Amino acid sequence: AFLSIFVDCSQIERNAMEAERESVKLKQNEYINEHIHEEFEGIISGVMSFGIFVELIDTLVEGLVHIQDMDDDYYIYDEKTYALIGRDTDKVYRLGDQVKIQVKNVSLEESKVDFILVH
Repeated sequence: AFLSIFVDCSQIERNAMEAERESVKLKQNEYINEHIHEEFEGIISGVMSFGIFVELIDTLVEGLVHIQDMDDDYYIYDEKTYALIGRDTDKVYRLGDQVKIQVKNVSLEESKVDFILVH
């Protein structure tokens, strides 16, 4: 019986933590929604074949730069180094790099933030 109660409490704690995270993310997205087209400094927090995730330094808001919006070159995903590499320019975007972005779009319903890179 004790183990069952312990497991139930752990699940309740996980649910509460998840609800708190979602609440914080919603507030962050509401904030950044007021700053469409503004520029911010961020750190690349994820690199995927479809784009780069950037976390803003000041607000910790995270958004995605879609690869189709990276129109200065054709970028190839390097799985080994978690990097996007420009085919013609050899420009590299990798985990931990600092970048300047502009807020492109915010969808509060889908909890998505889209950025574009500022060159």
